[in-house]
Amino acid sequence: MVLLEYRNVSKSFGKAQVLRDINLKIPSGKIIGLLGKNGTGKSTLIKLANDLLTPNSGEVLFMNQPIDAASKLQIAYLSERTYLDKAMDVQQTLNFFAEFYDNFDIQKATKLVGDLDLKLDTQIAKMSKGMQEKLQLILVMSRKAKLYLLDEPLGGVDPATRDYILDTILSNFEEGASVIISTHLIADIERILDEVIFINNGEVVLQADADKLRTRKHASIDEIFRKEFKNAR
Repeated sequence: MVLLEYRNVSKSFGKAQVLRDINLKIPSGKIIGLLGKNGTGKSTLIKLANDLLTPNSGEVLFMNQPIDAASKLQIAYLSERTYLDKAMDVQQTLNFFAEFYDNFDIQKATKLVGDLDLKLDTQIAKMSKGMQEKLQLILVMSRKAKLYLLDEPLGGVDPATRDYILDTILSNFEEGASVIISTHLIADIERILDEVIFINNGEVVLQADADKLRTRKHASIDEIFRKEFKNAR
């Protein structure tokens, strides 16, 4: 089943063309790495799928329909930027999400707070950037969604915490849903990936099954990416 589809999608900001004629089909039930260097269009692709941006041409479809308010309820989005209300504490934030989203599982969220070594009574303003990113991941992964869009979920945490966060992603998304992880930290996430998408200069240059690609190239995904794009800017 095709969960998300980009059809001939292009996006520009003024004279700068960020995406060029993107055609992608994202299946259900997969963890997919959207991989590329910073500034290559990854975040723009993610925002188009969440209806935060509108393409200049082409269309983005969710379950074969244009993205609208109803479909957005089935899409959980982790922004690369912190959006938390710093006047709230963690418990108040969980309560707010439970009121805002019908598909938010506050029991799961409370458990994940403990699993990721956060405290319910900690005020957001007193949390480090890495702690806030953990909380935002908890908020996203505690929704019973069909599509999870994670934009640089590992960017603000130390290497020792990354594996724990990846395991949290792996064990907490809904059965049959898909997860798209946008990142440039390829070596850190490749162990959990079913599929990979390479993007460079606003163009998709590869979409492949991760295991088959590794077998065909006799290398890791990170090694393949580095070799293919060592001269890319």
